[in-house]
Amino acid sequence: MSGIFGIPNGPTPPRGQGFDRRRRVLVPTLVTLAGLLFLGSIFTNIWTDRLWYRSVGYGSVFSTMLVTKILLFVALGTLFAALVLVNAFLAWRLRPDVMPTRRDDPAFRYRVALVPIARPVVAVLALVLTLFAGSVSASRWDTFQLWRNGGRFGLRDPHFHKDAGFFVFDFPWLQFVASYLFAVIVLSVLVAAFVHYIFGNIRFGGRGPSLTRGAQIHLLVLVGLGVLIRGFTYWLNRFALAVEPSTLFDGIGYTDANARIPSQNILVVVAIVCAVLFFAGALMRSWILPGISLSLLILTSVLIGGIWPFVMQSFQVKPSEPDKEAPYIARNIAATRHAYDVADAQKRNYSAKTSLTGEELSRTAASRVSSRLLDPTLIAPAFEQLQQVRGYYTMPETLDVDRYRLKKGDEPQDLIIAARELNLAGLQPSQRNWANEHTVYTHGYGVVAARGNMRGPQGSPVWVEKDIPPVGSLKFKVPPRIYFGEFSPLYSIVGQPAGAAPIEVDIPRGDGGGKGDATQNTYNGTGGVPVGGLFAKTLYAFKFAEPNIVLSSRVNKASRILYERHPRDRVKKVAPWLTIDGDTYPAVVDGRVVWIVDGYTTSNHYPYSQHRSLREATDDTLTHGAATVALPTDQVNYIRNSVKAVVDAYDGSVDLYQWDRKDPVLKAWMKVFPGVVQPRTAISQPLLEHLRYPVDLFKVQRDVLREYHVTDAQTFYEGSERWKVPEDPAGTNSSLQPPYYLSISRPGEKGGPYFSLTTVYLPNSRQNLASFVSVNSEATNKDYGKLQILQLPSKTQVGGPSQIANQFSSDQGLKQALLPFSQGSDAVIQRGNLLTLPVGDGLLYVQPVYIKRQAAEGTYPVLQFVAASFGKDVGFGQTLDEALRVALRLERGEVQPTEDDEGGEEPAAGKTTSQYLEEASARYSEAQDALKAGDLSTYQRKIDQMNELIGQAQKALE
Repeated sequence: MSGIFGIPNGPTPPRGQGFDRRRRVLVPTLVTLAGLLFLGSIFTNIWTDRLWYRSVGYGSVFSTMLVTKILLFVALGTLFAALVLVNAFLAWRLRPDVMPTRRDDPAFRYRVALVPIARPVVAVLALVLTLFAGSVSASRWDTFQLWRNGGRFGLRDPHFHKDAGFFVFDFPWLQFVASYLFAVIVLSVLVAAFVHYIFGNIRFGGRGPSLTRGAQIHLLVLVGLGVLIRGFTYWLNRFALAVEPSTLFDGIGYTDANARIPSQNILVVVAIVCAVLFFAGALMRSWILPGISLSLLILTSVLIGGIWPFVMQSFQVKPSEPDKEAPYIARNIAATRHAYDVADAQKRNYSAKTSLTGEELSRTAASRVSSRLLDPTLIAPAFEQLQQVRGYYTMPETLDVDRYRLKKGDEPQDLIIAARELNLAGLQPSQRNWANEHTVYTHGYGVVAARGNMRGPQGSPVWVEKDIPPVGSLKFKVPPRIYFGEFSPLYSIVGQPAGAAPIEVDIPRGDGGGKGDATQNTYNGTGGVPVGGLFAKTLYAFKFAEPNIVLSSRVNKASRILYERHPRDRVKKVAPWLTIDGDTYPAVVDGRVVWIVDGYTTSNHYPYSQHRSLREATDDTLTHGAATVALPTDQVNYIRNSVKAVVDAYDGSVDLYQWDRKDPVLKAWMKVFPGVVQPRTAISQPLLEHLRYPVDLFKVQRDVLREYHVTDAQTFYEGSERWKVPEDPAGTNSSLQPPYYLSISRPGEKGGPYFSLTTVYLPNSRQNLASFVSVNSEATNKDYGKLQILQLPSKTQVGGPSQIANQFSSDQGLKQALLPFSQGSDAVIQRGNLLTLPVGDGLLYVQPVYIKRQAAEGTYPVLQFVAASFGKDVGFGQTLDEALRVALRLERGEVQPTEDDEGGEEPAAGKTTSQYLEEASARYSEAQDALKAGDLSTYQRKIDQMNELIGQAQKALE
């Protein structure tokens, strides 16, 4: 009876015994549950990945990667564990018949503890070794595939005369194999020595360790094999010198060619000899030969591998380094320029003019009129406030620049464009629930575009595409719903059975701003993974840790789950061997909204080429915001824009197109994944018109050309002609000025203006301009990708961006024009991107000036003025043409004034200070009248006269 009331029947167990029993049950249970959860997580990730790849039509990519990883994991992981355990088994088999049994002997205590659990210990060791080696091997699946499928570059390195493909494709895998084998030997020696020790084959006494005959042979053979593998490593180290970074330049230098490589050759021979001596020592039962060989290897490594190169570098190379290293620097220059695809950059001396006549100004009208004025980094609030429509829509902080033909037969025009995407953060708190966030608010709608070279009457954008439903010149063949974009939610569940009422918010209408003020729609595309079955629901409930996926009635037999929705992420997943450009941009192609993504193939094993950090090379003002993603910190020394990718904004389909037909790295990956990358000929003409030169590739090339625009080895060594990228005058934290997409007419080229990507350089020690660099960015043009460097004379008077920014800030005319805005506390003056344009055989600086009111919520910057500088003169106006005429003191149809009459009216001499000040006040009043009338040329002239009169008054006072 007592047992019923909780009192145990029978004798009471000793204190702690019940707890121990429960612990013996609980611990295995918890371990089992943890293991099941771990395996379940792995299964969930693998299976949902399989479903995702099948949904986008890239199941072969998933299967190829998975099979390769599994084979490497099983084969090399099992081999690693087997080799180590075979050596442990050999050590056990070689145990003596009589083993020491002294209880004060540590070996005896280890043996007593381990022998009873030998099988579990061996099983755990095998599992750990297999997991460790298998995981490391599986992570090198890409290296393995490139080794199997890599081809030739058709270029031989100048020292070993091996094709560059050996260094890019074969060498990394051989390095891994060498490290793998050496790790096997090291662990085998350690495990075998431990087993020999605990079973008495190795004993420690007063004279040191003593080994049995079997243990001696076993360990000497293993060490001999390790020395042989070390010799293989010495052989590989010679090639490593051609691809590894160094202090002065990357690649083989004088000391490498004349000391380090010969020393590695000698060490290969010495390693072979030492291995033979280890094997001989095992046969002769002697430690003398192994000791001699080990001493020989260490001594040779120090003397030949270390001291010899050090002495040569210090006493032979350093005193005459420019002469000794010149041939090797030339190799580095040639290889680097080829590896970063800047070898064909056209460099021309450019003596930039600092003045223009009216006739010359008229001849450059086409270039000026097509030049972009709107700043994509400042105009975003105007896009959002005027075209956001509802709070649950958003646009990026930095907009994109693209080219469109607005009418048939028209020339392409620069447009500022943005997709109107979904922003769940814009919902009211009462609307934030699982059903709304994942089944109701599922997509954005349409794009917004404005002319890049025009301002509205009040400074607002001039729309080309606007509103919902869309109104404008970009014609859509299907409703432009955006289910896949840069701001899409983590996942959405869409789709309804036939006849069911739609629940997705679609086109907003009315002024209420709620769900009831919008039409509803049901997704009928092919994107996403079907989740109608219980198994799929359960998988995704675990994947996203959300039970509603199983429980909600809104997940039905017709439902599809959309995830991995960022275009960059989708491309990276279907092509994991690509490095993805940080700036993904939308385009309207053949009536559909798509995202265009640039993909790069890279390597860090191109011989003689200089390494660059992708993160450092692409870092600038834009990467500090949320619009442009910084590239990874990978060190590369070869890069190609090999793939153009397109992601459909409605169905999420991904198309990869071969862009660089000569890239051997891309060809290797096309062998690994046949049929994944479509040929370049498959690119349609409408899509081709919107492809552009990728910004991150240009940034990397810009970083390289800072030094490698120089092709003379002596000049390169001196470093006197090195350039630097200027800081962004409008940026913060000393960030670099980003490149800009502009339509320009480049000097020496016919036609145009052409859509181009541009940047400028400064000399290392000065702030004036060193050069202007541009690349043709029109994919339909035969000169696409052609780099042009306009190098200015060393004594040029053209200021750099910081100097021009100061010039704009201190210009009296512009300051006076902005005075009404700067005096009030409700307005902020924002200066846009400082653009550099080649105009009339000179260089023109242009900067938009925006005014933003702060008194009311929802204000946005409006383009108030355009400032321009040509030479030493500054002008401003409401158009670029007007600003340039003011800067050059030109009225329409007039010629440029000479230096004698450039200042306008000369104040009469012999007046008193008060008379000068009275005239200055009159000129100021006249200037204000001209400003109100919109006559900025007269305004600028009157302000200059006022300043001159004030100067005369100062002199009269003195």
